[in-house]
Amino acid sequence: MKIFFSVGEPSGDLHGANLVRALRSRKSDIQCVGFGGPRMAAAGCELHQDLTQLAIMWIGRALLHLPKFFGYLRQADEYFERERPDAVVLIDYPGFNWHVARKAHDRGIPVFYYGTPQLWGWAPWRIKKMRRNVDHALCKLPFEEQWFRERGVNATYIGHPYFDELRERKLDTPFVDALRSTEKSPLVTILPGSRTQEVKSNLADLLKAAKLVRQQVPGTRFAIASFKESQAAMAKARVAESGLDCDVHVGKTPELIDAASATMAVSGSVSLELLYHTKPSVILYRVSRFAYAVQKRFRLVRYITLVNLLTATDLFPRKPAIYDPASPEDAHVLMPEYLTSEDRTEDLAGHVVEWLTDDQSRQSLVDRMSELKDRVAHGGASERAADYIVRELEHLGREAA
Repeated sequence: MKIFFSVGEPSGDLHGANLVRALRSRKSDIQCVGFGGPRMAAAGCELHQDLTQLAIMWIGRALLHLPKFFGYLRQADEYFERERPDAVVLIDYPGFNWHVARKAHDRGIPVFYYGTPQLWGWAPWRIKKMRRNVDHALCKLPFEEQWFRERGVNATYIGHPYFDELRERKLDTPFVDALRSTEKSPLVTILPGSRTQEVKSNLADLLKAAKLVRQQVPGTRFAIASFKESQAAMAKARVAESGLDCDVHVGKTPELIDAASATMAVSGSVSLELLYHTKPSVILYRVSRFAYAVQKRFRLVRYITLVNLLTATDLFPRKPAIYDPASPEDAHVLMPEYLTSEDRTEDLAGHVVEWLTDDQSRQSLVDRMSELKDRVAHGGASERAADYIVRELEHLGREAA
């Protein structure tokens, strides 16, 4: 049995690696090939290209890489024709994966989308592509199965694969202990994102907010969790410019979250990790004025943070707005979030200062996060997805026989 993967995000590489291992544990003869990243390669997937090197944002930057994407798409289609894999598994990365799905579908190869794109939040008109070219939509969030099924897509909720990784992860305990025991002053971890463009757009504001926190809570320590060395070098340069005393670490994100009293983070799947560790966190996503206008036109949900979506009672309001800390409508929000083209550093700092100085407020938030964690942070998504894929392919095999 041969399965072709197409994965382009660092987080997708993580989920893909877990799925590859789960599949191979069920059928030792399964061959996993295709596009992915280093984690998938380490799990036993034969990579044709490392797409995670092209994890980009916004149409302007994507256009610069169009020749590469067309080349990879042609390579995938030639492989489909030549090797006829038993299935194609897509993970996130919809801009490219829509085309991979179409090529596979046109050749009669079953397509599984593991971790469906969040069409309900920004592009419901693309449901036609999902309905036409995806045979099995495996959903990460509880409300997605019904949303997709109501629109004619064969969808199944299997849980969020990120929690699989979190439940299995082993922390560098000595490093965490050192962070906690060096001083009794609180540690605030800064999480500027896994994409270089996110770091460029958000880190300056996060450092500015950190300086405001330090002014109001003297002695507060800060540490930046960088995804890779090149981003760490960028972070160190920004830290030097800011004049803030702040450590920068690579490959220590779980430990820096675990040791923190609070965090300031860029929006992304890291919010699920923050929930898992029940860390009070404020979320930033700084974009250009043009990008802000574009998202305002197309966004269909009030929140950009997955954790906040999981607590919302009205997922799809008639007139979506953005989070407002003063609004009773947002009283349920666990992670204050700021999607903005303006300076909101005072707001960021205000939340962190409250958590560092008001024990009752902080504990109330932690208790609410714990309740949600107990409801949604269950592992097993990779196992359920592997069972589903193997079961469906074996069923197809019996029908063909």
